Amino acid sequence: MNLSNKGVENLNYSYRIQKTILYIETNLGKKLSVDELAGIAGFSKYHFIRIFKHETGSRLFEYIQSRRMARAAKQLLFTNQNIFDIALMYQFDSQEAFTRAFKKEYSLSPGRYRNVMSNLIHFEEEVYTMEKNIIPGWIVTGTVPSEYNVEFDYIIFHKGTRSVRIKGESININNEDYMTVMQQFKACTYIGKRIRFSAFIKTQEVDTWCGLWMRINDATANILKLDNMQNRPVKGTNDWNYYSVVLDIPECSNIINIGILLNGKGTIWMDHVDIEIVDKSVETTDVDLSSELPEKPMNLSLEESDIEME
Repeated sequence: MNLSNKGVENLNYSYRIQKTILYIETNLGKKLSVDELAGIAGFSKYHFIRIFKHETGSRLFEYIQSRRMARAAKQLLFTNQNIFDIALMYQFDSQEAFTRAFKKEYSLSPGRYRNVMSNLIHFEEEVYTMEKNIIPGWIVTGTVPSEYNVEFDYIIFHKGTRSVRIKGESININNEDYMTVMQQFKACTYIGKRIRFSAFIKTQEVDTWCGLWMRINDATANILKLDNMQNRPVKGTNDWNYYSVVLDIPECSNIINIGILLNGKGTIWMDHVDIEIVDKSVETTDVDLSSELPEKPMNLSLEESDIEME
């Protein structure tokens, strides 16, 4: 992949922000300051705040508060922990302040959320099993669908009340097998625009790789643009972090395809999905496949050896 200096700089920014998000994720129960987080990222305070918003689309402390509320929601549902103790754990001075913040995020007070959502989630899990893992608006497909399990996860999520989980643990899965959760939509709204498809991903024991992907097709199904993160794969076990793919939408585009893909075995979670139009300051992430091609035809006589061609 040929990268301009600007592209290298943007990849470096993405890495630094991902590093900071990982630090935030492991320290949500501690007091976090801009100075501390800017130091983790290696930026000045003001530059860090700007870059964080530019990369993730979220303001720093709004993001931190949202993650604390998601953690608190999980504890309300799956533990008997006192609400006041949960408030203190996530750096609130009082239960009242915690209640205001929680209600802003979930439209219910913590106590009412605990009572209402516990019953609702148990009901939804039963319905979801009966519906055979259908995710409204999304297509679930792959090479060996019967060997993977795709479902909502109400225990592990990044924002809201649930995430989507793809699990592949079968001994019949090999490194060439994959499972994807995807959707397609018309390109007409985005023609001539640059769009970013992003999500938060968590992984566990991914042995080959996983990543977001976006593909642009014309009316005859030819691929115009593609990025599947294979040149920057997510592997192994990783806590929640932010990932994105960015493509320009050509004039002849007809369909935009987006999704997340698990190649091989492992478990992945996807949450907080977004697609947005971005300006030209956000570098595209597609691979220039032509850069791998020779400058001129080779071995037209069919007589050259491998050594001579090198």
